[in-house]
Amino acid sequence: MASAGVLRRLGGHRGAVVGLAILGVLALLALGAPWLSPRDPIKTVPRDALQPPGSRYPLGSDQFGRDVASRVVHGARISLTVGLISVSIAMGLGAPVGLVSGYYGGRLDAILMRVIDVLLAFPGILLALAIVSVLTPGLGNVMIAVGLAAVPTYARLVRASVLSTRENLYVESARALGGRDLWILWRYVLPNVVAPLIVTATLGLGGAILAAAALSFLGLGSQPPTPEWGRMLAEGRDYLREAWWISTFPGLGIMLTVLAMNLLGDGLRDLLDPRLKV
Repeated sequence: MASAGVLRRLGGHRGAVVGLAILGVLALLALGAPWLSPRDPIKTVPRDALQPPGSRYPLGSDQFGRDVASRVVHGARISLTVGLISVSIAMGLGAPVGLVSGYYGGRLDAILMRVIDVLLAFPGILLALAIVSVLTPGLGNVMIAVGLAAVPTYARLVRASVLSTRENLYVESARALGGRDLWILWRYVLPNVVAPLIVTATLGLGGAILAAAALSFLGLGSQPPTPEWGRMLAEGRDYLREAWWISTFPGLGIMLTVLAMNLLGDGLRDLLDPRLKV
């Protein structure tokens, strides 16, 4: 019932509705990429190189004669997958660290938070760049690097929520009745962390996709001939004057995806954050 109420209120938030609509279209493109793309995204046709948008190639062709529309559609699947896996890694590692650190406190909290502070001392994209350089370039390593770079954000967020929750009377009552720590964390503490986690993860998806595209643009992410948006931007930068469409359409894909994530995240924050309610 509570989730149904949130969905109804979300439907009244214009920004969130627009974000959901854009994400819905992108999700359909990603899921239906093998059937919706006009051509094989990696098949080269040298005689059709640098064809402008038209009836034969709706979004033009690149320098190798590959269909840009097909590559953009398949790129949606790759970029959304990268974002989801990266955020899952960040949440999967950061949330437990924040739970343990905030609940137990003391020396354990001090040690864990100093490690997090060291990671926070580096800008996220630079930390991801350093990690993927050590792991060697590749799309899988980009997901790991972007996810690890975002771990401090989730760890600090969860810790802050746990610090305020663990002092509530119902948590102290559960302890007094002999409840085990793991059960208390699962039953009483974690539900208070879910809402801010959902908001942060939604906003983080856009950031993860953007970071992965930046790493691919630098040659540290997906490798040719993978149709990934950041890689497509890099491949088209030498042809911006005579073939603007090679970089423009994947760039629009990145922009729309990040915009949709931010609109949806802002809507969820407005609905789920009690501090913003009048």
